[in-house]
Amino acid sequence: MRNLDGRTMFVSTTAAEGVVSGETHLHFTQRGQRVAARYAGGRVPRGWLVGRWDGDILRFRYAQREDSSDIHGGRSVCAVEEREDGRLRLIEHFTWSTRSGSGTNVFDELPPSS
Repeated sequence: MRNLDGRTMFVSTTAAEGVVSGETHLHFTQRGQRVAARYAGGRVPRGWLVGRWDGDILRFRYAQREDSSDIHGGRSVCAVEEREDGRLRLIEHFTWSTRSGSGTNVFDELPPSS
């Protein structure tokens, strides 16, 4: 289990069915096995991920308000990788609950500020 507390990530790749984009930043907190993130950017003024570690994977439920003012959500399963430079990458496999569709997003940790 990795610690995501205090880490900030951006969406480096998104699925056609996804709404997040490279402008979307996620800010994580973690307490034990519980992980949460708030996110915003692009077509999503506000969103939340809430979940927990299940062995080496993360399981989330998400909800987001979109620029249309609609609220949508679903669930996802994320694999976590460490990149060569030490930053983390989450590979999220999501399924919408409020509309049809599923896909894969990739979140990469932002480099430390200089």
